[in-house]
Amino acid sequence: MVEFMVKIWYISIIRARHCGWSGLAKGDPNEKPIVISIRMTMYDEGRVGRRATKGFTLIELLVVIAIIAVLLAIIMPAMRKVRETAKETICKSNLKNVGLGLLMYLDDNDRKLPNYRSANGFLWYDAGGNLLTLNDGSAYWGIVYKPYLKETKIFGCPSLRRVPSLIYNVDPDAVQEAAFALNYHQDARGKSTTDLRPSEFIFCHDHMEPRVENNEQDMFHNNDTPGAMNLVHYRQGGSRSKHYRDIWRHNIRANDAFRTGGRANILWLDAHVTALEETTGDDVRKRWYTGKRN
Repeated sequence: MVEFMVKIWYISIIRARHCGWSGLAKGDPNEKPIVISIRMTMYDEGRVGRRATKGFTLIELLVVIAIIAVLLAIIMPAMRKVRETAKETICKSNLKNVGLGLLMYLDDNDRKLPNYRSANGFLWYDAGGNLLTLNDGSAYWGIVYKPYLKETKIFGCPSLRRVPSLIYNVDPDAVQEAAFALNYHQDARGKSTTDLRPSEFIFCHDHMEPRVENNEQDMFHNNDTPGAMNLVHYRQGGSRSKHYRDIWRHNIRANDAFRTGGRANILWLDAHVTALEETTGDDVRKRWYTGKRN
């Protein structure tokens, strides 16, 4: 304000030089209003400037928060879906790698499937860190393919949540590296791939059991009986019912205990991978497990 006053008086002095000093010396009243008028104007402009820098009102902030909440409600479900799709893709990739290990094993063993013996557990190593053998009932069947697949994590599925317990009394985290069930149907054991149709024979798939061998009790088929149920052990009233939702673990869309709206991934003997939508078994053939041609 002082700076402007000095400038104004300076202008007044210049005008006095042109008009004569007498008016200024006598205190010409015409000069004073100029200063007062400009000072008031500058004061008003400053006050307006201070008003312009005020923040948001409470109502404006609430409107912004409401808009953000709506956007999050729209975006978050889409983000969850993207995340689940990524997990399913990794699961399929893991199964494809298992399939490659299987093909390498078959090439080295005259195209004959291995004898898995007693291996029907979730574990890879004993307490001393030594790789288990197939004669150990707690061993996971994937041990056969360990020379071809160095990482045991390949047998894990990122869509499988951590569970409080498994069907056997072992550390539940073991399933993180043993998430796929081997098809161990008695009619298919010990067969050569020349006896089978590799593209129509299930090798393994998503499950909560290390190997399945009891037809409709733990397999995806319903014994080719229309209207009957598959996975009887895992459905309502079954001894393993609490694990049902962990089988159909991908793209889950329903919260019912025995309906997920999800799907499971399947590795076939020719190493291709497909997804199976949740089903009671009407669309799954028993021969896909037995290896029979018709």
